Amino acid sequence: MKKAVSLTYPKDADAPYISAIAKGHLAERLLEIAREHDVPIVQNDALTNVLAIQQVGDIIPEETYEVLAKIFAFIAKIDARLNSDEREYGRQ
Repeated sequence: MKKAVSLTYPKDADAPYISAIAKGHLAERLLEIAREHDVPIVQNDALTNVLAIQQVGDIIPEETYEVLAKIFAFIAKIDARLNSDEREYGRQ
């Protein structure tokens, strides 16, 4: 069964928290909404399985910090590149 978990990481928070957990058709809809709003999607089944047994509103478990830090760093790097490209193209 398809699973999806969304995370929110407010700037003033110590760690991200789980903002949605969905399974089956609802997971597909959650992913569709994310795509519609250009929210980065990362597929990691093991991580999803760990996060999906938590509760919405829970801070992510400490054992997921390292892998999520790598994911957030990767997303930040991609965002920085995209923003740089937008500025570069805007100058032409």
